[in-house]
Parts: sequence; structure tokens; C-alpha cells
Amino acid sequence: MNPPTNKTFPGLPLPLDGGGHGGGEKRTPLQQTQDLGVDFWNDSCDLQELGEAVKQGAVGATSNPVIVGAALEKDQETWRPILKKIIQDNPSSDADEIARELIEQVAAKAAFLLFPVYERTKGEKGYLSVQISPKLYEDPPSMLEQGKKLSRLAKNIAVKVPAIETGLTVIENLVADGIPVNATVSFTVSQAVACAEAMEKGMRARKNSPCYVTLMVGRLDDHLKRIREKEKISVEPEYLDWAGIAVFKKAAQLFKQRKYKAKLLVAAYRHQKHWSELIGEGIVQSIPYSWWTQFNQSQSMVSKTLDKPVDDKIVNSLYKNFEDFRKAYDENGMKPDEFSQYGASLHTLDQFV
Repeated sequence: MNPPTNKTFPGLPLPLDGGGHGGGEKRTPLQQTQDLGVDFWNDSCDLQELGEAVKQGAVGATSNPVIVGAALEKDQETWRPILKKIIQDNPSSDADEIARELIEQVAAKAAFLLFPVYERTKGEKGYLSVQISPKLYEDPPSMLEQGKKLSRLAKNIAVKVPAIETGLTVIENLVADGIPVNATVSFTVSQAVACAEAMEKGMRARKNSPCYVTLMVGRLDDHLKRIREKEKISVEPEYLDWAGIAVFKKAAQLFKQRKYKAKLLVAAYRHQKHWSELIGEGIVQSIPYSWWTQFNQSQSMVSKTLDKPVDDKIVNSLYKNFEDFRKAYDENGMKPDEFSQYGASLHTLDQFV
């Protein structure tokens, strides 16, 4: 696909590249975070939000069925006529096919806004992550076919593939074809390691494919909180806000030790610590608009925290009381054939389908 121009999407202004903040102005907390080696992504493909994020230095963005639905609902004036035209142009298509076409158009426009970042960094950054349909997650050949199709929407598309057993071969094959990949529906150290290993295998055939491994830290916290409520587990409530952070920090240590080329990506923010406690070189933070605007207005001191361990008392309490925390925290906590049946995976996939 050719580089986009202002004629590519009539009515959509040319994107501004927010890279290279200069001058003597005081750096915002978000800019300070980036100064410490963090890549900032906007956790939505909403065009207005993404445009603002790029001005703040965002070098990527993501989408999933929930995110796309929210973006469409928020900006009906833009998308309703486009949806109407898709339906008119595809009279024999079913609802799923119409939805996929709409998602692809949303993705193409969002990728356009990030394209200057892609060009400036010579393809290292500036990606819009687009998710393979969750309805294909038990069908690797169909996932692979759709992943290749999504990659053709724009040069700066990264394909989101589930971090489950059926997704691992798809990840490897897409990376081997030089297609950027973002592993998603991932909550545990074992998933992160399995995905990174699959990416390493793919990179042996093609070395220039940016790859990301997402850990949905807030969704892990949510999952353990549901277990605590259901099973009436006695544990300090605030400890549960550290579960995803502890898992992410451990995964980051392993990635660093093993020199995995994939970047770890923080997602599913629930509170400020998901930002402030995971700041470090080479990390991607995919932050929702509502959260990063709050972070930017905070008076928090920004410093490298990724290598700072979570209090042993907190980790030990979670480890003792929650089997699913042990599964998430231990490198060998689960085998690949267990990934799709993990509680947080099931809950997330139910929302995505």
C-alpha cells in the first residue's frame, strides 16, 4: 500500500508528528516518561484521541472489538454514513462481514495518523495494532490468512494475535513473513515467554519485524478480585492492585536476561500505578486517553521503576492465597494448552466475541 496523503482520506487532516519535543518548556509527566525510554501508545483508535496523543509524542496505538465499538459510538457523525455505504456496497454480506469491513476502515484511518511516526523512525515505530477476529481463534489457518490481509491495510499495521496455543504458530509464521505482530489476550509470565519464543523463531527467517507482547495487567487484577469476592479470600484489598504489576516486572526481567527482541507492552490500566510503577527502557505503555490525560495533570515524580521489585509481603500474600496468581507469576505456571482456559482469558474472550 502506498504512503497515505491528505487525498487518501478526504476530510481527514494530515497528521502531525509529535516527535522531537523541544524548547525550554517544562516537560509534562508523559514526556518525562518517554524521556526514560518508554514508548507511549494511545490505547484506542479513536481519531480525535489519537490525533491528540500523537501531538504528545505517541508512537503507536491499538484496537480490539471493545475499543473499536467505543470509538464508533463516540463519533457516530463520522462513522454512520461510512457504515451505511458499506452495507449498500455489500448487500450479500452478513453482520460479521460488515463489522470486519468497518473495523478495517477504522484501522486504515488510524494508521494514517501514525504514518509520519513510521516514516520518521524508518518503520521502527508508528504502528496501529489491529486484532484478528476472536471468532477465528480456534482456526490457525484462518487466523494466518486474516492476519496477512490485515497487514495489507497499511504499511504500519501490527497484527494482534491471541496468546493461546493456537495463536503461537500464527505468531511465528506472521513474523517469519516480516509482518509486525502484537500478542494479546495475555496475562501471565508463561504466556509472555511463549509468545517471545515464537517471535524469536519467526525472526530467524526475517529479522526486521517489530514485535510486541502485551500483558493486560489490569485485567489480571480484575480477575483476582472476582475470585476474592466469590471465594471470600482474606487478603488486603490493595494488594490486588499489585498483581499485574508484579507479573509484568517478572516478565520484564526475563525478557532482559534472555535478550528477547520483542517489546513488552502494558495494557488495561485501572489506576495510576499501572503507569508509574512500570517505567523503564524499552517498555511500551498503551494508555487509554482518559488515563494519560489524568497522568499528564498529576504532580507525580516520574522515575525509572521497572526494576524496583514489588514488596515481598504483597507478592507472598498473593502467591499463597491465589492459585491463579501462581499460574500467572511462575514462568512455568501454565502450559500452552492451558492458556485459553485461564480465567482472565475466558472473561476477556467473552467480551471480544
